[in-house]
Amino acid sequence: MATLSVQSIVRTGLNPSLASAASGGDAFANDGRTFLRVVNANVGAARTITIASQLPAGAIPQGAAKTDLTVSVPASGERWIGPFDPAAFNDANGRVVATYSSEADLTVGAFKV
Repeated sequence: MATLSVQSIVRTGLNPSLASAASGGDAFANDGRTFLRVVNANVGAARTITIASQLPAGAIPQGAAKTDLTVSVPASGERWIGPFDPAAFNDANGRVVATYSSEADLTVGAFKV
């Protein structure tokens, strides 16, 4: 698992950078105003991104299930995913954890407003 540096979007502009998605997934610091950008360069296959729910058992209503967030990124497409409620998605280190159905041809970046 890799840790992504969060890039701040500022009034004077941002030259965004993306990194190859890590095979074990990626994590990034989250303050509730952070987004994950995923670009799928594969021309023939969609990729599924899973954001792990971190809700403790006591925070989930009885009879309900803890649900991860899953987003499909189409072939040759991209998605901006987020923002993420820290109470629902931050792990013990204050990070959101993203995993991929396949990291092949994926680039990712974390951005904060």
